[in-house]
Amino acid sequence: MFLIDSHCHLDSLDFSSKSIDDVIQTAQRNEVKHCLSVATTLSGYQSMKRMLMPYQNQCSFSCGIHPLNLDDEVYDAARFETLAQEPNVVALGETGLDYYYQQDNIEQQQYIFKEHIRLGRKLSKPIIVHTRNARQDTLTILKQQHVHSGVLHCFTEDLDTAKQLLDLGFYISFSGILTFKNAESIREVARYVPLDRILVETDSPYLAPVPYRGKENQPAYVREVASYLATLKGIDLQQIAQQTTHNFCQLFNLQGGLNA
Repeated sequence: MFLIDSHCHLDSLDFSSKSIDDVIQTAQRNEVKHCLSVATTLSGYQSMKRMLMPYQNQCSFSCGIHPLNLDDEVYDAARFETLAQEPNVVALGETGLDYYYQQDNIEQQQYIFKEHIRLGRKLSKPIIVHTRNARQDTLTILKQQHVHSGVLHCFTEDLDTAKQLLDLGFYISFSGILTFKNAESIREVARYVPLDRILVETDSPYLAPVPYRGKENQPAYVREVASYLATLKGIDLQQIAQQTTHNFCQLFNLQGGLNA
């Protein structure tokens, strides 16, 4: 079996009692053979890459600026374009809009989001989208900017949003939230979304699935998300693993596949 954690932040894990090697090995033992480690700033991408280069067969990278990290560094379009073309960078982001935590810089959030979409079109690379309390603006910008391709990660929106994203050619990624007791509306969406448009993720170190809820999340736990999704879909875990791995390779243009 071959599972992929399609969204994690490996550089944000607590390494006081474990190493990155421990995390990768634990994932491998749980059949999680690859993960996409996602940057939240450009400088963070560079330090993340240095940490993960010994594991580049087990990890891909995404380079971008999270909407909640816009104050951490001055946006440099030329630097972004250069970094986004580096080997192992398969996507741009995470980008998007977050009006839940931050409303004093909405115009800046929208501008940087559009920059990611434009660069994604130019480089023919997908974007990884975060949205919170910004559903309509997120959908409007994706449509108006003619997004090349992408995924809404850690899906927490409603069925209508999912339908509009699917119409745009987007993929939808489900996290450990799927396993939470109060997440029936998200489970409804998971039942609806076609198998060929689904990804699974941890968003490590956040949002650990049941039975690990309350603990630090890690890529190994994406198996719990995939297993829960398989039950929702009425199929076995092996089929979910095969389909989500295929979807990952399709979206992130890894047509040669991935090595275990």
